Amino acid sequence: MLRVATVNVNGIRAAFRRGMGEWLDVRKPDVLLLQEVRGSDEILADHLSPDGWHLAHEAGHAKGRAGVAIASRLPMSAVRIGLGTDVTGDAGRWVEADLEIPAEGERAAGTLTVVSAYLHSGTVGTPSMDEKYAFLAHVTTRLAELVESGGHVVVAGDLNIAHREVDIKNWKGNRGKAGFLPEERAHLDRWFDELGWRDLGRDLGGPGPGPFTWWSWRGKAFDNDAGWRIDYQLATPPLAALARAATVDRAADYEARFSDHAPLVVEYDL
Repeated sequence: MLRVATVNVNGIRAAFRRGMGEWLDVRKPDVLLLQEVRGSDEILADHLSPDGWHLAHEAGHAKGRAGVAIASRLPMSAVRIGLGTDVTGDAGRWVEADLEIPAEGERAAGTLTVVSAYLHSGTVGTPSMDEKYAFLAHVTTRLAELVESGGHVVVAGDLNIAHREVDIKNWKGNRGKAGFLPEERAHLDRWFDELGWRDLGRDLGGPGPGPFTWWSWRGKAFDNDAGWRIDYQLATPPLAALARAATVDRAADYEARFSDHAPLVVEYDL
């Protein structure tokens, strides 16, 4: 089994201070997709390179903001940074890598393409929502290209959109708010219904509600499981057919969290 984990770390340095290293030691993912790295190439390497990871990273434009990375035990044959939007706020939101899967037994060598994505959060009534919709349009174009390739591709990360009512605890109270707007959710409808991408967190995680992947640090959101399912692993149909299990690694309690997001881990029969 190939284990792929995605998590918004809310700052790589802070996450390791809170215990992310211990989680990695237990979970042992083969591929780790990170969002909100909030650091330089050197900072990322300081935390991961000593353990033998192959790394691809794009930092955000503003210091301490955004940043996406791929850490892989498999060698990378190609890395592609960004979506070519040339928009300052889009930096640190999209990185792709082609990973080389070695031949083993009757299995031929192959390629797995992985993407770490971090979409804008957006705020209704501000330019940030226009930025989010513009970026979503570029993402949709790229997703169409990737699925048309017919290969094994997983696009994972913090999409900052809850797709259905079962994906957010207080969906009634969040109607009309960023992250649960009909216009945002319609993009996911297109990805799944028209382009054919599979939402493995839902396909393998049951009908819901949840399992949620993000809870506010504030109040009793975590204790009351008042969360959102906004972290995804989307797979092309050939890869989705090989997915066997999806698990949200929700911390045992509030104090044990290393981020306000929980990792989503999917195992593939590759």
